[in-house]
Amino acid sequence: MQWLQRSVGLAIIGAAGLGAAALWVAVAAGDPQAGQAPDEGLLLGIWQVFYDTEMPAPRVLLAAVGVALLLAAAVAGLERRLLTRARRSEDGNRMPLAPKIVMAETRGQYAGPVTITVLIPAHNEEGCISQTLDSLLAQEPPPARIVVVADNCTDGTVRLAREAGVEVFETVDNRHKKAGGLNQALREILPGQGDNDCVMVMDADTTLDPGFLAGATRRLTEDRALMAVGGLFYGEDGFGLIGQFQRNEYTRYQRDLRRRRGRVFVLTGTASVFRPGALRAVADERGKILPGIPGDVYDTVALTEDNELTIALKTLGALMVSPRECTVVTEVMPTWRALWAQRLRWQRGALENLGAYGLRPQTFRYWMQQLGIGYGVIALGSYLLLIILMVLATSTWVWFPFWIGIGLVFTLERVVTVWRGGWKARLLGLSLFPELFYAMFLNTVYVKGVWDLTLARQADWKHIVQPDSGVRTGA
Repeated sequence: MQWLQRSVGLAIIGAAGLGAAALWVAVAAGDPQAGQAPDEGLLLGIWQVFYDTEMPAPRVLLAAVGVALLLAAAVAGLERRLLTRARRSEDGNRMPLAPKIVMAETRGQYAGPVTITVLIPAHNEEGCISQTLDSLLAQEPPPARIVVVADNCTDGTVRLAREAGVEVFETVDNRHKKAGGLNQALREILPGQGDNDCVMVMDADTTLDPGFLAGATRRLTEDRALMAVGGLFYGEDGFGLIGQFQRNEYTRYQRDLRRRRGRVFVLTGTASVFRPGALRAVADERGKILPGIPGDVYDTVALTEDNELTIALKTLGALMVSPRECTVVTEVMPTWRALWAQRLRWQRGALENLGAYGLRPQTFRYWMQQLGIGYGVIALGSYLLLIILMVLATSTWVWFPFWIGIGLVFTLERVVTVWRGGWKARLLGLSLFPELFYAMFLNTVYVKGVWDLTLARQADWKHIVQPDSGVRTGA
């Protein structure tokens, strides 16, 4: 298993490289056409330009489109089949949280109204904890309990939480960061929770939009087989261009989830609600079906505890959703260094989770996502390299109308997918090249994560403490 965890990134990059090489061979297999001089013309009557109307052969275009559609349909179809099989499973040993099993076990029982106890893990969060608590106290209906899980705080976090009138749970000798602190709190809280006394875990740098708890409560009341409700997050205002890059990214993520009708990628750590039975089942299966220490809800080894818990719940057959009415505002990284640290932790954590769980039906989608990222790294890097080689190898700039058209389609996609983000998001999407730079930045993070994991370099949490920036609002 340790070997798999170290080699998972190389396996994904290797598979993506083989796919790219196969495509290259297929395109190069045809007979090369004789080169011809580019045409010359006047643009707008004043600008002399050179252009070439050459384009890929129709068979190449049809093959590329056909392969892309086939792969997308295959992934979507297989994912749907796996989801349907999990929902219909009656195997209580391997999938104790499968909807069919849960419905049978709870038939004819009334566990009372749905209530929500909120846990907020916090480490030196005095700059944002007050806004987070204000957004919780303003919810209708309000949470049954609010508990700030203060982990080794040396600032005013504990004082501000108590002044707001909420409970404070201070960790004892915790060396496992957020996951360890939550495990300590859950050991105290879970035993007293009834079947409908749900637990929400939310970050201290997050504020809930009005209606979040009402939406989650309604979903959990209407469907007793539903084990978890995840939030949809978008970025806070501010921090210039780097902030807008992140807001655009989060807007596209929300759009993807809406198109999937709320089917969960990750139960985000920003804010997610769990039935206590789901958390107890995870703790019971640690060390057996699931990796981790028996009795722990969160795997303290995982760098991305929310992603790991999502895979754990899916492995146990849990039904989960991220509905559009449950939205939150989360922080954006203020500097490139902070963003690098955050994304490196996310990327490496995702790869380590795949290594820990291996090849299972529940991890199929995640393997395909990482394979797609790996292929994208190779494709975008190759594209930019070829552009540079062309510029260096030719003395005259030549325009290719076909590829300009492809670029316009790509630009249109960039604008449409962030339309909900407002005019700033649309303008950034229209500019195209800045977002290509951002994509290359994320690709570099991906490569660094694979490299560090392969060399078994020690990962660091690198917690970012931000100053108080006032009330967060969406883009």
